[in-house]
Amino acid sequence: MGEELEVKYTSEVFYMKFNDGSKAYLTYRVEQGKMYLISTYTPPQHRGKGVAKKLVEKALEIARNRGLKVVPICSYATYYFLKNKEAREVLDEPYRNMSDEELEKYYKARLEEEKAKGVT
Repeated sequence: MGEELEVKYTSEVFYMKFNDGSKAYLTYRVEQGKMYLISTYTPPQHRGKGVAKKLVEKALEIARNRGLKVVPICSYATYYFLKNKEAREVLDEPYRNMSDEELEKYYKARLEEEKAKGVT
C-alpha cells in the first residue's frame, strides 16, 4: 500500500480518500450518548487492506474521547468486535455482554439483512 492515508470525519461519516479518486467510508450518527455505526463501504480495489478496520478504529477513538457508547449496526462493525474482544468495553448494552456465539449470531443476521437489501 502506498502512502499512509488519513481517516477524516464529519458529523455523519468517517472516510478515507484514495489516490484513484475513490473513497471508503463509515456512516454513523450520535444520539443520546451513543454512536451508531450504520454502514461501511470500501471500494473493491482497496478491500482486504485493513481500510474498514482503520475507519472503525477511528470511530472508536472518537467515541471514547467523547464518552459515547457504541452500537454496531453494520455487519463489518459487528465483525470488528468479534475479532477484537478488547475493544468491546466501548459497546453499549446488550452488545457489550454478548457471548462470542451471540455476537456471531447478530453478525450473521446483520449480514443477511444487508444482502437482502443489496448492500455489499
